[in-house]
Amino acid sequence: MSNRKRSVIYLIIVLVLPLVVVSCVTVPSSTSSGGPSGGSTPTIGGSIGTRTKTSGCVSQNALPDPACTPGAIIPDATQEEICVPGYSSKTRNVSDSEKKQVYAEYGIKTHKTGEYEVDHLISLELGGSNDIANLWPESAEPRPGFHEKDKVENYLHKQVCDGVMSLQDAQYQIAHDWMAAYQNMPSK
Repeated sequence: MSNRKRSVIYLIIVLVLPLVVVSCVTVPSSTSSGGPSGGSTPTIGGSIGTRTKTSGCVSQNALPDPACTPGAIIPDATQEEICVPGYSSKTRNVSDSEKKQVYAEYGIKTHKTGEYEVDHLISLELGGSNDIANLWPESAEPRPGFHEKDKVENYLHKQVCDGVMSLQDAQYQIAHDWMAAYQNMPSK
């Protein structure tokens, strides 16, 4: 074999083979447990889904636009951490400018005090993050609104801290349909 052929083969091995190997390797990501089937829902950098819109967002039936607010978690938050009193207040960090951005993305130009709150889809007490992918302007009316969602958050938090439900299951329930969790709560 000529030196030229060896050099070409060597270059292929050195340059191309690592690219092929890297493209075949699956890097584990954080996951949150799925719904009742117990499957896995992959998360990307703490995000439950992919945020694909930043304007023209529309809430429907007391749920955020999933393209704008797919939900996001703090991937390394544990049951032990979130169950410590004061965890949420220590973790909360949403600036006024970020709140204004959330309202703008959902097309809300003005509102009265108490009409909306910029809420975390996955609450801080369930390991939710302050990332804009987890924020939306939740209305108080019509009911169920943000007051009722607060009850769901407290209920799921208690379930997790009492060891009745995993943190991942609680995150899944609140992110995918907090209304169903509300309807299934033993007492409202």
